[in-house]
Amino acid sequence: MLTDRVNILSESITIAISTLAQELKAQGKNILSFSAGEPDFDTPQVIKDAAIKAINDGFTKYTAVDGIPELKAAIALKLKRDNGLDYKPNQIIANNGAKHSLYNLFACTIQAGDEVIIPAPYWVTYPELVMYCGGSVVEIMTDDESGFKITPEQLKAALTPKTKMLILTSPSNPTGAVYSREELTALGKVLEGTNVIVASDEMYEKLIYDGEFTSAAAVSDDMYQRTITINGLSKSVAMTGWRFGYMAAANTEIIQATKKLQSQSTSNINSITQKAAIVGLNGEADADIEAMRVQFKARRDEAVKLFNEIDGLSVLSPAGAFYLFVNIKEVSNDSMQFCKELLEDQGIAVVPGVGFGSEGYFRFSFATDIDSIREGIKRIAAFVATKK
Repeated sequence: MLTDRVNILSESITIAISTLAQELKAQGKNILSFSAGEPDFDTPQVIKDAAIKAINDGFTKYTAVDGIPELKAAIALKLKRDNGLDYKPNQIIANNGAKHSLYNLFACTIQAGDEVIIPAPYWVTYPELVMYCGGSVVEIMTDDESGFKITPEQLKAALTPKTKMLILTSPSNPTGAVYSREELTALGKVLEGTNVIVASDEMYEKLIYDGEFTSAAAVSDDMYQRTITINGLSKSVAMTGWRFGYMAAANTEIIQATKKLQSQSTSNINSITQKAAIVGLNGEADADIEAMRVQFKARRDEAVKLFNEIDGLSVLSPAGAFYLFVNIKEVSNDSMQFCKELLEDQGIAVVPGVGFGSEGYFRFSFATDIDSIREGIKRIAAFVATKK
């Protein structure tokens, strides 16, 4: 009854762990979850006020498929102001979250026989969507020693005549790694002379704790021409449930193709979200964004310190995002089993590294209050002590 392409999809391991945690919590167990990729802060009031105004103004009808002109203008201004990138309205499309952006992009560019290079560890959705669209995944492995970033040499070795796309994520989910301008420039040099598309997922752009953020498309004209920039407001402005993402590309053919696909699937994104997103893009919520970033940084520093005091565990301090990718190789070579036992024994939910393509780690989200973080790591330490 079901198609082969849907049967190859796996359930999100993040959702699977969260579901198990909810079941145990419903049974009365004291569960602390560090598995969700969602800020614990509320959406800034200025954004909520814009949405309320849109409702009261009756802005509740269909809009243009790719977004209202004011929204696309706000996206273009943001990309110019923050990233030094110039895009016209026909080079921009608004989507139902960045996951929708990725789906549309892959569906319009990847087919059977195409290879897509994905650095590992990776966000769990990347390989699933690539395979759903008929493509083959080519993983480039990274680890603690490389700072979870690929090198130009690794990229060059992975390229073949079948390579269609490279997926870059900076800051990274699950590691928090951030590529510098110099590193992105070096990777771009490797791609010169090829037709490889770069899908640059920059969702965590505003959550930077060390160094500066550089957009992949900004490092050279060649990278600008081949890069599709994907971003949104889910993480930086705590708007996960609002479902707002966007895509910008110099290649108008790609944008128009995704617009055509969207016109036959979801049509426009929520009209009220569009009005609210303008406020999140134009700087009116910047003070709220900075307040959240400061708290995330304090949580990161505390969590890194506490984890590195546990015998058998180690973790790099992430330069961005709100995750720690904790190394458990001295304790276990089976991250799924480790995380299941940790949840059952100590009531702590974290996500196994194997789901991100890297065995021997787990992802710990510090997008929660500091007291829960301290208690959670205390329980993890107690659990690890039984494994040594």
